[in-house]
Amino acid sequence: MSAIKACVIAGTHSGCGKTSVSLGLMASLARRELAVQPFKCGPDFIDPGHHALACAREGKPVPSHNLDGWMLDESTNLDIFNRYAVGCDVAVAEGVMGLFDGFSGTGDEGSTSQIAKTLGLPVILVVDARAMARSAAALVAGYAAFDPDVNIAGVIFNRVGGENHADLLIEAMSLVPDVPVLGCLRRDESLATPSRHLGLVMAGEEEADPDRYQRLADWVESGIDMDALLGALPEVAAVPPFEPVPEIGSVSIGLARDAAFSFYYEENLRLLREAGARLVEFSPVEDLRLPDNLSGLYLGGGYPELYAFELGQNTRMRREIKEFCESGRPVYAECGGFMYLMNDIVTGRGRYAMSGVFPLRAEMGESLRSLGYREVRTRRDSLLGPAGCVARGHEFHYSSIQGEIDHLAVASIYAMSGRKGPLEAPEGFLHDNTLGSYVHLHFGSNPGLARAFVDACRASADL
Repeated sequence: MSAIKACVIAGTHSGCGKTSVSLGLMASLARRELAVQPFKCGPDFIDPGHHALACAREGKPVPSHNLDGWMLDESTNLDIFNRYAVGCDVAVAEGVMGLFDGFSGTGDEGSTSQIAKTLGLPVILVVDARAMARSAAALVAGYAAFDPDVNIAGVIFNRVGGENHADLLIEAMSLVPDVPVLGCLRRDESLATPSRHLGLVMAGEEEADPDRYQRLADWVESGIDMDALLGALPEVAAVPPFEPVPEIGSVSIGLARDAAFSFYYEENLRLLREAGARLVEFSPVEDLRLPDNLSGLYLGGGYPELYAFELGQNTRMRREIKEFCESGRPVYAECGGFMYLMNDIVTGRGRYAMSGVFPLRAEMGESLRSLGYREVRTRRDSLLGPAGCVARGHEFHYSSIQGEIDHLAVASIYAMSGRKGPLEAPEGFLHDNTLGSYVHLHFGSNPGLARAFVDACRASADL
């Protein structure tokens, strides 16, 4: 057991600046030579990449781990937090949406507040203070009183206009004496992270601005007394969870990882390794062939539509992927990886040939085609286990399948539900031993998924 400082950075709403504040705090703490462990509340793949770079130690990124009160049960969230927080100096968890926003309008499932209560962590609330003075105090008072079990340890005002504005905000907060003002941050739009249709631009794409995290740290330190902030945080106990003896990594699974495919929950990869997988990374964009001696493939999500030309031009890799799938060895593909296994992708720039495993076409749209938490139950045996397996995940995409689906050529094996109940659209497409879906499943919602996938790969290697 170790005692650490820890907090949750929450926002009043999406777009209030909590990611910039979180990254600035992480980078500031890291350059004090503190070991900072980042976490992200909710089903997000992009923010964790930025966290990893902001918290880098000795030039090496520190992986950020997702926490989620709807996809994962309480004990799993506690295990994830404790596993990675043990031994660090400070743990910082960035929230999702507004503090109390989650799966429904009446409960706290899937919300930042639920994670804060589960982990027993104090919340630092980020407030966009543009065009507000005394009203900001009323806003903070409402958040502080809404759920007495949520400990709001302080507030950071963002997008403050100047010294007079900061003085007015601090004066107004004297009406809310139980919530200290930890800082006032000036507007600086140059620090905003560029975004695109699925959210922020990926961390690895910011080569043109390598000093961004240090500039965010400077910005945070210009308006926050970091010593006072650390002093305001209570110490919490981080207890390492029980760790079973991992299997020897004797089953090689190819992991598509490059600029086009990078959306993976770190916990999914850990569970695969714990089950005996040796994950071998390869690039469908740049590599001309698959690694040798693979027993399975895992193709995660990402931005294949942005690299559709490069993927289409890499005909040898597309051919090898199709031959691998046709061999009957297990292949699991999610969202962008699923799109890569279709016949083609249509974007605003044209139509691009993909791997042709599924007789389907993905067409990019201008607006979201699907968004939300998903629970799936398998109707048939698959590489995820026997029929009846239940898992939870999330769906978020701008593309959709065009045309009629030939159910004789490809089966859909997921019975799926969302916030409002059962969803009738076909999902979980199975061709031979290849399973593709738009849903990003979190293996932590059912650890048997990772074991089943590795066992299926092991069985194929023994044939």
